[in-house]
Amino acid sequence: MLTEALTPEEVRDLWVLYSQNKDIEIRNKLVEHYLPLVNTIAGRLAISLPNHVDTDDLKVSGYFGLMDAIDRYDYNRGNKFETYAGIRISGAMKDDLRSRDWISVSLRQKIKRYESAIITLEGSLGRTPTDDELADELEISVDQLHNLEQQVSASTIIPLGEYIKSETAATAVNDPTKSLEAIEMKETLAKAIDQLSDKERLVVSLYYHEELTMKEISQVLHLSEARICQLHTKAIFKLRGFLANEAIEM
Repeated sequence: MLTEALTPEEVRDLWVLYSQNKDIEIRNKLVEHYLPLVNTIAGRLAISLPNHVDTDDLKVSGYFGLMDAIDRYDYNRGNKFETYAGIRISGAMKDDLRSRDWISVSLRQKIKRYESAIITLEGSLGRTPTDDELADELEISVDQLHNLEQQVSASTIIPLGEYIKSETAATAVNDPTKSLEAIEMKETLAKAIDQLSDKERLVVSLYYHEELTMKEISQVLHLSEARICQLHTKAIFKLRGFLANEAIEM
């Protein structure tokens, strides 16, 4: 039997009561109300993970992240709970994934080599490398490069854009005195995004801001889902390369 959805007023009343007495029954009602948030985040995170990773396991760790968020959230500060909880939920899921260490040693080496090549070329060229340039640096063919990017895409647990978005939101919620640092981080990321190709920039925008899935983006751009994953992966590592060079110059 489905529970009737709470009205905004009822949710507000629950938060007021919970902030006063931390009653477990009230907390459980809040958990039930915000549970769809766990399912949404698990679904989005699962997109970039191998098929053998069980989405239900992500939901379990996300459930505990949600409870932790409810316990730690200060309703009286007026910050949006969904933003704060999203950070805690995705963090719990990623911690669970890291603890399993499901990425093979060989794949981890490929990721490191790919990222190193991006950083090296970004530094020497002063721009983002082309497929041919990146393939030459890795001493592989362009087709092999695309196959590698598909493997890397499947292993990208923490897409850079989501990480930056989470970190800046966390800073704003947990330490308002660091708002300047958050602004600078956003500005640096914006500069990095400007270095991407038009298609890469569009994929990043559709995925992180419009929150479309890879499949939905492939339909919008009339490209294969595999190609969208390649564009996403390349964009992420180009951004990492740019930010790494920025950090060296600071």
